[in-house]
Amino acid sequence: MRRHWKTDTAVRSRTAVPSQVPSAGLLYVDMDGTLLATDVLWELLVLLLKTRPALLWRVPFWLMKGKAFVKRQFVSHISLDPALLPYQESVITFLTRERRGGREIILATAADRLVAERVARHLGLFSAVLASDGSVNLAGRAKLSAILHHADGAAFDYIGNSSADLPVWEHASRALLVRPSRRLLIKASRTSTIEVVLCPRPPFRSALFRALRVHQWSKNGLVLVPLLLAHQVTDLERVLKGVLAFIAFSLVASAVYIVNDLLDLESDRQHPFKRLRPLAAGLMPIPVAFAIVPLAVASGLVIGVTLLPGLFAGILLLYLGSTTAYSCALKRIAILDVLALAGLYTLRVLAGAVATRVPVSPWFLAFSLFFFLSLAFVKRYSELRRAGGEGEVLDYLRARGYVVEDADLLRSVGTTSGYLAVAILALYMNSPEVHVLYRRPGALWLIGPLLLYWVTRVWFLAHRGRLHGDPVVFALTDGPSYVLAGLVGALLIVASLT
Repeated sequence: MRRHWKTDTAVRSRTAVPSQVPSAGLLYVDMDGTLLATDVLWELLVLLLKTRPALLWRVPFWLMKGKAFVKRQFVSHISLDPALLPYQESVITFLTRERRGGREIILATAADRLVAERVARHLGLFSAVLASDGSVNLAGRAKLSAILHHADGAAFDYIGNSSADLPVWEHASRALLVRPSRRLLIKASRTSTIEVVLCPRPPFRSALFRALRVHQWSKNGLVLVPLLLAHQVTDLERVLKGVLAFIAFSLVASAVYIVNDLLDLESDRQHPFKRLRPLAAGLMPIPVAFAIVPLAVASGLVIGVTLLPGLFAGILLLYLGSTTAYSCALKRIAILDVLALAGLYTLRVLAGAVATRVPVSPWFLAFSLFFFLSLAFVKRYSELRRAGGEGEVLDYLRARGYVVEDADLLRSVGTTSGYLAVAILALYMNSPEVHVLYRRPGALWLIGPLLLYWVTRVWFLAHRGRLHGDPVVFALTDGPSYVLAGLVGALLIVASLT
Protein backbone atom coordinates (compact mmCIF):
# COMPACT_ATOMS: atom_id res chain seq x y z
CA MET A 1 0.00 0.00 0.00
CA ARG A 2 1.44 3.38 -0.96
CA ARG A 3 1.26 5.84 1.88
CA HIS A 4 2.42 9.38 2.41
CA TRP A 5 1.82 12.21 4.81
CA LYS A 6 2.54 15.88 5.19
CA THR A 7 3.48 17.46 8.50
CA ASP A 8 2.05 20.69 9.78
CA THR A 9 4.81 22.13 11.94
CA ALA A 10 2.70 24.71 13.73
CA VAL A 11 1.16 24.27 17.13
CA ARG A 12 -1.51 26.67 18.32
CA SER A 13 0.14 30.07 18.05
CA ARG A 14 1.91 29.34 14.75
CA THR A 15 -0.64 27.75 12.51
CA ALA A 16 0.22 26.35 9.11
CA VAL A 17 -2.39 24.52 7.10
CA PRO A 18 -1.56 21.43 5.02
CA SER A 19 -1.93 21.61 1.28
CA GLN A 20 -5.27 20.69 -0.21
CA VAL A 21 -6.20 17.03 0.26
CA PRO A 22 -8.23 15.43 -2.56
CA SER A 23 -11.78 14.97 -1.30
CA ALA A 24 -13.07 11.48 -0.69
CA GLY A 25 -16.68 12.45 -0.10
CA LEU A 26 -17.82 12.74 3.49
CA LEU A 27 -15.41 13.91 6.19
CA TYR A 28 -15.92 12.64 9.76
CA VAL A 29 -14.09 14.42 12.56
CA ASP A 30 -13.34 13.23 16.08
CA MET A 31 -13.62 15.84 18.85
CA ASP A 32 -11.57 15.02 21.99
CA GLY A 33 -7.88 15.40 21.21
CA THR A 34 -8.63 16.09 17.55
CA LEU A 35 -10.91 19.05 17.09
CA LEU A 36 -10.13 20.01 20.67
CA ALA A 37 -6.74 19.98 22.37
CA THR A 38 -8.41 18.47 25.43
CA ASP A 39 -10.95 15.85 26.53
CA VAL A 40 -14.34 17.28 27.54
CA LEU A 41 -14.97 14.45 30.01
CA TRP A 42 -11.95 15.54 32.05
CA GLU A 43 -12.91 19.19 31.58
CA LEU A 44 -16.32 18.38 33.04
CA LEU A 45 -14.74 16.50 35.94
CA VAL A 46 -12.63 19.55 36.81
CA LEU A 47 -15.74 21.75 36.70
CA LEU A 48 -17.57 19.24 38.88
CA LEU A 49 -14.80 19.38 41.48
CA LYS A 50 -14.77 23.17 41.31
CA THR A 51 -18.49 24.01 41.24
CA ARG A 52 -20.39 20.91 42.41
CA PRO A 53 -18.03 18.92 44.68
CA ALA A 54 -21.02 17.54 46.63
CA LEU A 55 -21.86 15.40 43.58
CA LEU A 56 -18.50 13.67 43.59
CA TRP A 57 -19.71 10.78 45.73
CA ARG A 58 -22.19 9.86 42.98
CA VAL A 59 -19.54 9.27 40.32
CA PRO A 60 -18.73 5.63 41.35
CA PHE A 61 -22.44 4.77 41.16
CA TRP A 62 -22.71 6.44 37.75
CA LEU A 63 -19.74 4.38 36.54
CA MET A 64 -21.63 1.20 37.37
CA LYS A 65 -24.05 2.13 34.58
CA GLY A 66 -21.33 2.64 32.01
CA LYS A 67 -19.13 5.40 30.66
CA ALA A 68 -21.85 6.81 28.42
CA PHE A 69 -24.11 7.26 31.44
CA VAL A 70 -21.34 9.07 33.33
CA LYS A 71 -20.87 11.48 30.43
CA ARG A 72 -24.58 12.26 30.28
CA GLN A 73 -24.71 12.89 34.04
CA PHE A 74 -21.73 15.22 33.88
CA VAL A 75 -23.28 17.23 31.07
CA SER A 76 -26.64 17.32 32.89
CA HIS A 77 -25.13 18.79 36.04
CA ILE A 78 -22.32 20.95 34.62
CA SER A 79 -22.50 23.73 32.06
CA LEU A 80 -19.51 23.76 29.69
CA ASP A 81 -18.97 26.85 27.55
CA PRO A 82 -17.70 25.71 24.11
CA ALA A 83 -16.19 29.14 23.49
CA LEU A 84 -13.72 28.56 26.34
CA LEU A 85 -12.35 25.24 25.10
CA PRO A 86 -8.90 25.00 23.47
CA TYR A 87 -9.35 24.21 19.78
CA GLN A 88 -6.72 22.85 17.43
CA GLU A 89 -6.32 25.90 15.21
CA SER A 90 -4.75 23.97 12.33
CA VAL A 91 -7.66 21.55 12.33
CA ILE A 92 -10.22 24.38 12.42
CA THR A 93 -8.50 26.13 9.52
CA PHE A 94 -8.38 22.91 7.51
CA LEU A 95 -12.06 22.13 8.14
CA THR A 96 -13.06 25.69 7.27
CA ARG A 97 -11.33 25.37 3.92
CA GLU A 98 -12.95 22.00 3.24
CA ARG A 99 -16.36 23.41 4.19
CA ARG A 100 -15.95 26.34 1.83
CA GLY A 101 -15.11 23.86 -0.89
CA GLY A 102 -18.57 22.36 -0.45
CA ARG A 103 -17.57 19.28 1.48
CA GLU A 104 -19.98 17.76 4.01
CA ILE A 105 -18.34 17.49 7.44
CA ILE A 106 -19.76 15.42 10.31
CA LEU A 107 -18.68 15.53 13.94
CA ALA A 108 -18.25 11.94 15.18
CA THR A 109 -17.27 11.78 18.83
CA ALA A 110 -17.44 9.63 21.94
CA ALA A 111 -18.38 12.74 23.92
CA ASP A 112 -21.99 13.13 24.98
CA ARG A 113 -24.33 14.47 22.33
CA LEU A 114 -25.41 17.45 24.45
CA VAL A 115 -21.89 18.88 24.64
CA ALA A 116 -21.00 17.80 21.08
CA GLU A 117 -23.96 19.72 19.68
CA ARG A 118 -22.92 22.82 21.61
CA VAL A 119 -19.46 22.63 20.08
CA ALA A 120 -20.94 22.05 16.62
CA ARG A 121 -23.23 25.07 16.93
CA HIS A 122 -20.35 27.19 18.18
CA LEU A 123 -18.16 26.38 15.16
CA GLY A 124 -20.85 26.17 12.50
CA LEU A 125 -18.83 23.69 10.40
CA PHE A 126 -20.80 20.47 10.74
CA SER A 127 -23.87 19.21 8.95
CA ALA A 128 -24.54 16.45 11.51
CA VAL A 129 -23.39 15.12 14.87
CA LEU A 130 -22.76 11.50 15.84
CA ALA A 131 -22.14 11.15 19.59
CA SER A 132 -22.73 9.15 22.76
CA ASP A 133 -26.33 9.28 23.94
CA GLY A 134 -26.18 8.21 27.58
CA SER A 135 -26.54 4.53 26.70
CA VAL A 136 -24.02 3.86 23.93
CA ASN A 137 -20.45 5.12 24.22
CA LEU A 138 -19.59 6.04 20.64
CA ALA A 139 -15.95 4.96 20.55
CA GLY A 140 -13.99 2.36 18.60
CA ARG A 141 -16.21 -0.20 16.86
CA ALA A 142 -19.36 1.57 18.02
CA LYS A 143 -18.24 4.74 16.27
CA LEU A 144 -17.35 2.78 13.14
CA SER A 145 -20.85 1.27 13.02
CA ALA A 146 -22.45 4.69 13.41
CA ILE A 147 -20.29 6.17 10.65
CA LEU A 148 -20.94 3.29 8.24
CA HIS A 149 -24.67 3.59 8.87
CA HIS A 150 -24.61 7.34 8.34
CA ALA A 151 -22.38 7.18 5.24
CA ASP A 152 -24.66 4.52 3.71
CA GLY A 153 -21.96 3.19 1.40
CA ALA A 154 -20.43 6.54 0.45
CA ALA A 155 -16.65 7.01 0.62
CA PHE A 156 -15.38 8.98 3.59
CA ASP A 157 -12.27 10.34 5.25
CA TYR A 158 -11.73 10.40 8.99
CA ILE A 159 -9.72 12.70 11.26
CA GLY A 160 -8.70 11.26 14.64
CA ASN A 161 -5.91 11.19 17.17
CA SER A 162 -5.80 7.91 19.12
CA SER A 163 -5.58 4.13 18.82
CA ALA A 164 -9.35 3.98 19.46
CA ASP A 165 -9.73 5.44 15.95
CA LEU A 166 -7.86 2.60 14.21
CA PRO A 167 -11.04 0.62 13.33
CA VAL A 168 -12.48 3.71 11.63
CA TRP A 169 -9.29 4.44 9.71
CA GLU A 170 -9.28 0.87 8.40
CA HIS A 171 -12.55 1.57 6.55
CA ALA A 172 -11.83 5.19 5.64
CA SER A 173 -10.52 6.19 2.21
CA ARG A 174 -7.94 8.42 3.84
CA ALA A 175 -6.67 8.76 7.39
CA LEU A 176 -5.90 12.20 8.78
CA LEU A 177 -4.07 12.15 12.13
CA VAL A 178 -3.81 14.89 14.76
CA ARG A 179 -0.85 15.05 17.18
CA PRO A 180 -0.03 11.37 16.61
CA SER A 181 2.64 9.50 18.51
CA ARG A 182 5.22 7.59 16.48
CA ARG A 183 3.61 4.30 17.52
CA LEU A 184 0.18 5.46 16.33
CA LEU A 185 1.62 6.55 12.98
CA ILE A 186 3.13 3.11 12.48
CA LYS A 187 -0.07 1.29 13.45
CA ALA A 188 -2.27 3.47 11.25
CA SER A 189 0.05 3.18 8.27
CA ARG A 190 -0.26 -0.63 8.28
CA THR A 191 -3.93 -0.59 7.35
CA SER A 192 -4.70 2.94 6.15
CA THR A 193 -3.59 5.50 3.61
CA ILE A 194 -2.28 8.41 5.66
CA GLU A 195 -2.70 11.66 3.76
CA VAL A 196 -2.20 14.39 6.32
CA VAL A 197 -0.73 14.73 9.81
CA LEU A 198 -2.03 17.84 11.57
CA CYS A 199 -0.50 19.48 14.66
CA PRO A 200 2.51 17.29 15.46
CA ARG A 201 2.77 16.26 19.10
CA PRO A 202 4.60 19.00 21.08
CA PRO A 203 7.56 17.99 23.29
CA PHE A 204 6.07 16.72 26.55
CA ARG A 205 9.14 17.66 28.57
CA SER A 206 8.71 21.32 27.68
CA ALA A 207 5.02 21.27 28.60
CA LEU A 208 5.80 19.48 31.88
CA PHE A 209 8.46 22.00 32.92
CA ARG A 210 6.13 24.87 32.12
CA ALA A 211 3.26 23.29 34.07
CA LEU A 212 5.53 22.72 37.07
CA ARG A 213 6.70 26.32 36.64
CA VAL A 214 10.31 25.44 37.29
CA HIS A 215 11.25 29.09 36.69
CA GLN A 216 9.13 29.99 39.73
CA TRP A 217 11.24 27.78 41.99
CA SER A 218 13.57 30.77 42.40
CA LYS A 219 11.05 32.14 44.91
CA ASN A 220 11.78 29.19 47.16
CA GLY A 221 15.35 30.37 47.43
CA LEU A 222 13.98 32.50 50.27
CA VAL A 223 14.38 29.45 52.53
CA LEU A 224 18.15 30.02 52.29
CA VAL A 225 18.03 33.68 53.31
CA PRO A 226 18.14 33.06 57.11
CA LEU A 227 21.26 30.95 56.56
CA LEU A 228 22.94 33.75 54.63
CA LEU A 229 22.00 36.49 57.06
CA ALA A 230 23.22 34.43 60.01
CA HIS A 231 26.61 33.93 58.31
CA GLN A 232 26.24 30.15 58.43
CA VAL A 233 26.98 29.40 54.76
CA THR A 234 30.15 27.50 55.70
CA ASP A 235 28.20 25.03 57.83
CA LEU A 236 27.74 22.21 55.31
CA GLU A 237 25.14 20.37 57.37
CA ARG A 238 22.94 23.44 57.58
CA VAL A 239 23.47 24.21 53.90
CA LEU A 240 22.32 20.68 53.05
CA LYS A 241 19.22 21.17 55.21
CA GLY A 242 18.52 24.41 53.38
CA VAL A 243 18.84 22.73 49.99
CA LEU A 244 16.48 19.94 51.07
CA ALA A 245 14.00 22.56 52.29
CA PHE A 246 14.26 24.27 48.91
CA ILE A 247 13.52 21.00 47.08
CA ALA A 248 10.59 20.15 49.36
CA PHE A 249 9.04 23.60 48.94
CA SER A 250 9.55 23.50 45.16
CA LEU A 251 7.80 20.14 44.80
CA VAL A 252 4.81 21.22 46.89
CA ALA A 253 4.68 24.60 45.14
CA SER A 254 4.60 22.92 41.72
CA ALA A 255 1.71 20.73 42.83
CA VAL A 256 -0.18 23.82 43.95
CA TYR A 257 0.57 25.58 40.65
CA ILE A 258 -1.00 22.68 38.78
CA VAL A 259 -4.06 22.66 41.05
CA ASN A 260 -4.36 26.40 40.50
CA ASP A 261 -4.18 25.94 36.72
CA LEU A 262 -6.84 23.23 36.84
CA LEU A 263 -9.20 25.43 38.83
CA ASP A 264 -8.50 28.40 36.56
CA LEU A 265 -8.88 26.70 33.19
CA GLU A 266 -11.78 28.87 32.06
CA SER A 267 -10.42 32.19 33.36
CA ASP A 268 -6.89 31.48 32.09
CA ARG A 269 -8.28 30.88 28.59
CA GLN A 270 -9.69 34.40 28.64
CA HIS A 271 -6.33 35.91 29.60
CA PRO A 272 -3.95 37.04 26.80
CA PHE A 273 -0.89 35.42 28.42
CA LYS A 274 -2.19 32.73 30.76
CA ARG A 275 -4.13 31.07 27.93
CA LEU A 276 -0.77 29.74 26.74
CA ARG A 277 -0.18 27.73 29.92
CA PRO A 278 0.10 23.99 29.15
CA LEU A 279 -3.21 22.98 30.77
CA ALA A 280 -5.18 25.93 29.42
CA ALA A 281 -3.77 25.39 25.92
CA GLY A 282 -4.31 21.64 26.01
CA LEU A 283 -0.59 20.87 25.73
CA MET A 284 -0.71 18.74 28.89
CA PRO A 285 -3.52 16.19 29.38
CA ILE A 286 -5.63 16.77 32.47
CA PRO A 287 -5.18 13.14 33.68
CA VAL A 288 -1.41 13.68 33.74
CA ALA A 289 -1.91 16.76 35.91
CA PHE A 290 -4.10 14.77 38.30
CA ALA A 291 -1.32 12.18 38.61
CA ILE A 292 1.48 14.71 39.17
CA VAL A 293 -0.21 16.59 42.03
CA PRO A 294 -0.26 13.80 44.68
CA LEU A 295 3.16 12.55 43.58
CA ALA A 296 4.77 15.98 43.99
CA VAL A 297 3.05 16.65 47.34
CA ALA A 298 4.00 13.23 48.71
CA SER A 299 7.62 13.65 47.63
CA GLY A 300 7.90 17.06 49.30
CA LEU A 301 6.32 15.83 52.52
CA VAL A 302 8.56 12.75 52.65
CA ILE A 303 11.62 15.01 52.47
CA GLY A 304 10.17 17.26 55.16
CA VAL A 305 9.22 14.45 57.53
CA THR A 306 12.27 12.21 57.17
CA LEU A 307 15.18 14.58 56.54
CA LEU A 308 14.28 17.86 58.21
CA PRO A 309 13.14 19.00 61.69
CA GLY A 310 9.58 18.03 62.53
CA LEU A 311 8.34 21.62 62.69
CA PHE A 312 9.36 22.13 59.05
CA ALA A 313 6.84 19.52 57.91
CA GLY A 314 4.17 21.41 59.87
CA ILE A 315 5.09 24.67 58.11
CA LEU A 316 5.08 22.85 54.77
CA LEU A 317 1.55 21.59 55.48
CA LEU A 318 0.55 25.13 56.49
CA TYR A 319 1.97 26.39 53.19
CA LEU A 320 0.08 23.68 51.29
CA GLY A 321 -3.17 24.51 53.06
CA SER A 322 -2.71 28.26 52.61
CA THR A 323 -1.87 28.02 48.92
CA THR A 324 -4.80 25.67 48.34
CA ALA A 325 -7.10 28.12 50.12
CA TYR A 326 -5.64 30.88 47.95
CA SER A 327 -6.27 28.91 44.76
CA CYS A 328 -9.80 27.93 45.75
CA ALA A 329 -11.10 31.15 47.28
CA LEU A 330 -8.72 33.83 48.57
CA LYS A 331 -7.48 34.91 45.14
CA ARG A 332 -11.01 36.03 44.28
CA ILE A 333 -11.20 38.39 47.27
CA ALA A 334 -9.64 41.78 46.56
CA ILE A 335 -6.87 42.90 48.95
CA LEU A 336 -7.01 39.61 50.86
CA ASP A 337 -5.35 37.97 47.86
CA VAL A 338 -2.26 40.19 48.03
CA LEU A 339 -2.05 39.82 51.81
CA ALA A 340 -2.09 36.04 51.33
CA LEU A 341 0.68 36.24 48.71
CA ALA A 342 2.86 38.36 50.98
CA GLY A 343 2.27 35.94 53.86
CA LEU A 344 3.28 32.97 51.70
CA TYR A 345 6.59 34.63 50.83
CA THR A 346 7.27 35.33 54.50
CA LEU A 347 6.33 31.76 55.36
CA ARG A 348 9.16 30.56 53.12
CA VAL A 349 11.64 32.60 55.13
CA LEU A 350 10.30 31.17 58.38
CA ALA A 351 10.47 27.64 56.98
CA GLY A 352 14.11 28.16 56.05
CA ALA A 353 14.90 29.25 59.58
CA VAL A 354 13.25 26.14 60.99
CA ALA A 355 14.91 23.78 58.50
CA THR A 356 18.41 25.09 59.14
CA ARG A 357 17.85 25.71 62.86
CA VAL A 358 18.92 29.32 62.45
CA PRO A 359 16.93 31.91 64.42
CA VAL A 360 15.36 34.56 62.22
CA SER A 361 15.03 38.11 63.45
CA PRO A 362 11.50 39.50 63.98
CA TRP A 363 12.83 42.60 62.23
CA PHE A 364 13.52 40.59 59.11
CA LEU A 365 10.13 38.87 59.20
CA ALA A 366 8.45 42.29 59.43
CA PHE A 367 10.64 43.58 56.59
CA SER A 368 9.72 40.55 54.46
CA LEU A 369 6.00 40.98 55.05
CA PHE A 370 5.91 44.63 53.91
CA PHE A 371 8.43 44.13 51.10
CA PHE A 372 6.54 41.22 49.56
CA LEU A 373 3.24 42.98 50.14
CA SER A 374 4.56 45.75 47.90
CA LEU A 375 5.51 43.21 45.22
CA ALA A 376 2.08 41.56 45.43
CA PHE A 377 0.41 44.93 44.97
CA VAL A 378 2.63 45.80 42.00
CA LYS A 379 1.64 42.54 40.31
CA ARG A 380 -2.06 43.40 40.58
CA TYR A 381 -1.38 47.00 39.62
CA SER A 382 0.47 46.04 36.43
CA GLU A 383 -2.44 43.76 35.47
CA LEU A 384 -4.89 46.63 35.96
CA ARG A 385 -2.72 48.90 33.84
CA ARG A 386 -2.87 46.41 30.98
CA ALA A 387 -6.60 45.91 31.52
CA GLY A 388 -7.29 49.51 30.51
CA GLY A 389 -7.41 48.50 26.85
CA GLU A 390 -7.88 44.74 26.98
CA GLY A 391 -11.32 43.36 27.73
CA GLU A 392 -10.01 39.83 28.38
CA VAL A 393 -7.70 41.00 31.15
CA LEU A 394 -10.44 43.18 32.58
CA ASP A 395 -12.86 40.25 32.80
CA TYR A 396 -10.13 38.17 34.41
CA LEU A 397 -9.48 40.83 37.07
CA ARG A 398 -13.16 41.42 37.76
CA ALA A 399 -13.33 37.76 38.71
CA ARG A 400 -10.53 38.57 41.16
CA GLY A 401 -12.54 41.45 42.70
CA TYR A 402 -10.72 44.35 40.99
CA VAL A 403 -11.77 47.10 38.59
CA VAL A 404 -9.58 49.49 36.60
CA GLU A 405 -10.46 52.36 38.94
CA ASP A 406 -8.57 50.55 41.72
CA ALA A 407 -5.22 51.15 40.04
CA ASP A 408 -4.41 54.45 41.76
CA LEU A 409 -5.26 53.06 45.20
CA LEU A 410 -3.14 49.94 44.62
CA ARG A 411 -0.21 52.11 43.55
CA SER A 412 -0.53 54.24 46.67
CA VAL A 413 -0.77 51.33 49.09
CA GLY A 414 1.87 49.30 47.26
CA THR A 415 4.54 51.98 47.18
CA THR A 416 3.84 52.79 50.84
CA SER A 417 4.36 49.13 51.74
CA GLY A 418 7.70 49.10 49.92
CA TYR A 419 8.91 52.22 51.70
CA LEU A 420 7.74 50.86 55.06
CA ALA A 421 9.96 47.83 54.42
CA VAL A 422 12.93 50.15 53.94
CA ALA A 423 11.98 52.02 57.12
CA ILE A 424 11.94 48.73 59.07
CA LEU A 425 15.38 47.95 57.66
CA ALA A 426 16.62 51.33 58.92
CA LEU A 427 15.24 50.63 62.39
CA TYR A 428 16.95 47.24 62.35
CA MET A 429 20.29 48.97 61.76
CA ASN A 430 20.06 50.41 65.29
CA SER A 431 19.17 47.12 66.98
CA PRO A 432 21.67 45.23 69.19
CA GLU A 433 21.50 42.23 66.84
CA VAL A 434 23.32 44.15 64.12
CA HIS A 435 26.37 44.71 66.30
CA VAL A 436 26.53 40.99 67.12
CA LEU A 437 26.54 39.89 63.47
CA TYR A 438 28.47 42.73 61.80
CA ARG A 439 31.83 44.30 62.66
CA ARG A 440 31.12 47.43 60.60
CA PRO A 441 27.33 47.92 60.71
CA GLY A 442 27.68 51.45 59.36
CA ALA A 443 28.19 50.00 55.85
CA LEU A 444 24.70 48.52 55.99
CA TRP A 445 23.13 51.99 55.85
CA LEU A 446 23.96 52.16 52.15
CA ILE A 447 21.61 49.23 51.52
CA GLY A 448 18.65 51.49 52.30
CA PRO A 449 19.12 53.85 49.31
CA LEU A 450 19.77 50.90 47.00
CA LEU A 451 16.56 49.21 48.10
CA LEU A 452 14.63 52.49 47.78
CA TYR A 453 15.87 52.80 44.22
CA TRP A 454 14.87 49.24 43.33
CA VAL A 455 11.36 49.49 44.80
CA THR A 456 10.77 52.85 43.12
CA ARG A 457 12.11 51.58 39.78
CA VAL A 458 9.82 48.54 39.85
CA TRP A 459 6.82 50.78 40.43
CA PHE A 460 7.96 53.17 37.69
CA LEU A 461 8.14 50.27 35.23
CA ALA A 462 4.71 49.04 36.32
CA HIS A 463 3.26 52.54 35.89
CA ARG A 464 4.69 52.71 32.38
CA GLY A 465 3.22 49.34 31.49
CA ARG A 466 6.63 47.66 31.15
CA LEU A 467 6.28 45.18 34.01
CA HIS A 468 4.59 41.92 33.05
CA GLY A 469 3.87 39.05 35.40
CA ASP A 470 5.52 38.33 38.72
CA PRO A 471 8.03 41.02 39.83
CA VAL A 472 10.20 38.37 41.52
CA VAL A 473 10.55 36.52 38.22
CA PHE A 474 11.13 39.88 36.50
CA ALA A 475 14.04 40.59 38.85
CA LEU A 476 15.71 37.34 37.78
CA THR A 477 15.87 38.55 34.17
CA ASP A 478 16.60 42.22 34.89
CA GLY A 479 20.21 43.43 34.57
CA PRO A 480 19.95 46.41 36.96
CA SER A 481 18.43 44.13 39.61
CA TYR A 482 21.50 41.89 39.42
CA VAL A 483 23.78 44.91 39.76
CA LEU A 484 21.90 46.10 42.83
CA ALA A 485 21.94 42.60 44.33
CA GLY A 486 25.71 42.47 43.79
CA LEU A 487 26.15 45.82 45.51
CA VAL A 488 24.02 44.69 48.48
CA GLY A 489 26.07 41.50 48.72
CA ALA A 490 29.30 43.49 48.66
CA LEU A 491 28.04 45.78 51.43
CA LEU A 492 27.13 42.78 53.56
CA ILE A 493 30.65 41.39 53.11
CA VAL A 494 32.25 44.73 53.96
CA ALA A 495 30.07 45.03 57.06
CA SER A 496 31.14 41.54 58.15
CA LEU A 497 34.88 42.07 57.76
CA THR A 498 36.99 42.51 60.85
